[in-house]
Amino acid sequence: MSTNFIYFILFYFLIIFSTFGYGLLFNNIFKLEKYKLNYGFIGLIGIFFLIIYSYISHYFIAHGIIHNFILIFCGIFLFFYFFKKKKINIELKLFVLIFSFLFLGFLLFKTHDDFPYYHFPYTYHLTQNSLMVGIGILNHGFRTPSSMFYLNSLFYLPIVKYYLFHMGAILFMGFSSLSLILSINKNLLSKKIDYIFYLRLLSLVFIFVFFYRIQEHGTDRSAMILILLLFTEFLDLRNNYQKFDEKIIKILFILGLIISLKAFYILYFIFLIPFIIYLYLDNKIYLFLKIFKNKFFYLLILIFLLVVFNYFFNTGCFIYPVSQTCLFNLDWSIPLEGINRMDLHYENWAKAGKRPGFIVSNPEEYVQGFNWVSTWMDHYFFNKVSDFIGGLTLLLIIFLITFYSKYKTKIKNKSVLLFYATLMILFFEWFYNHPALRYGGYSVIALSFFIPFSFILSKFKNIKNFNNKVYFVICLAVIIFTGRNIDRIGNEHEFYKYQALKNPYHRVYKKRFFRMEKKFNEYIAEFENCKVKANCFPNNNKEVKYKFNGVYVIGYK
Repeated sequence: MSTNFIYFILFYFLIIFSTFGYGLLFNNIFKLEKYKLNYGFIGLIGIFFLIIYSYISHYFIAHGIIHNFILIFCGIFLFFYFFKKKKINIELKLFVLIFSFLFLGFLLFKTHDDFPYYHFPYTYHLTQNSLMVGIGILNHGFRTPSSMFYLNSLFYLPIVKYYLFHMGAILFMGFSSLSLILSINKNLLSKKIDYIFYLRLLSLVFIFVFFYRIQEHGTDRSAMILILLLFTEFLDLRNNYQKFDEKIIKILFILGLIISLKAFYILYFIFLIPFIIYLYLDNKIYLFLKIFKNKFFYLLILIFLLVVFNYFFNTGCFIYPVSQTCLFNLDWSIPLEGINRMDLHYENWAKAGKRPGFIVSNPEEYVQGFNWVSTWMDHYFFNKVSDFIGGLTLLLIIFLITFYSKYKTKIKNKSVLLFYATLMILFFEWFYNHPALRYGGYSVIALSFFIPFSFILSKFKNIKNFNNKVYFVICLAVIIFTGRNIDRIGNEHEFYKYQALKNPYHRVYKKRFFRMEKKFNEYIAEFENCKVKANCFPNNNKEVKYKFNGVYVIGYK
């Protein structure tokens, strides 16, 4: 075992406990102790806090090594400060256990294709520079930033440097899984086994089995994990109006995290519609009005504003590539032609009209109506979607075999029809506009299966050894996660000579990974030379237009 590996695992757990420490701080400041939020959700609150901090602080300073080191150790101090009077309990044990298993997923060599293209360059840029306006002009990947990049920029630390830029995915997966496990355990202790219990259990197993490759998480899979949590919380709120304040706080936090990861997921506010309808039918519409008096509603507004202004400073659009939200008279505005071209590119890619080595001859015509369906079926559905549905089917069969009982019981609550109808609207929106699994497809399709199946499982009367069966499927999911990652690490060792215990860091090609930072420095140098020496670089159609109060503004010449 090398010193690199020791530092790697040390900083891994320092970040995790630091994030949890900020969650405890937030929990204390806003007096959330009365709701007895589980450790998983407190960890998500910590992520929420760090994202808001990262967005705001970046306006003024770069997230350099010293700044981040102080930030992480302040979080560690907070963890010990708030934990000093507490005993080691089952929640803390599960906390450590889950993140210990997830560490196997954290060990990787090969990253996904978008990581060197713009995920890493954007994150690294945040560590080297404070706010720069118009960076979307230089790289179309910089036009669609995510809070994941801002969160990961806080993990640029001594020794390990930029090799923790995939840590954010671990935090989202770990704390979400912990929240689900603790909720499941709470249900087992109270013997409250309903369809929501099974929905949580299915979601937990799904996360470990289908999202085991951390290098593929990017920004989308973290959001889809949260969507699973969001849906269960909405359904649970429907059944627990007496816990309205607690449930709505959870929903507001989760919604904020989802839209920060990708503004596209603002669509999931649609779940408020069936919620409002049910409140009206139950003569409890006054509860909806309470949301606007909740201080956490304004935190949701804050993170939304931070996201849209981030888009604005990068592209001139408040939501890119929605041209109706764009201002075209700014020095850094992306031209309408460029916006439409990228919008077409995204849609064409999602509908299998563009892939490595292939592009349809007429993209504009291809994406219209249902012209794309046959090609999509041949090249995407019978490749990825069918495999995914096959895996879901196998998962449901295992659940049916495990929990089947010849004895039946009555289902107490069936008030999920409006939520399911809303989910179907999202499904058809996904299929018609962007039918790629990474664009919400995983969660939408999974929930389409899980919800009716949860009702089927809830019909079976809980028999002897029920708790052991629940622990069995959870352990099986963890074993699958562990086994698949061990196999992956073995394959990476064979093909790439990856030696996790000697050098645990992922692959970084300096030329590819740092090309954008080189470009930023060139544009800044050109601007400073022009200002001082009138020595400008020729043949560039873009430049730093001016420097306002220390902020460089990039635009077209």
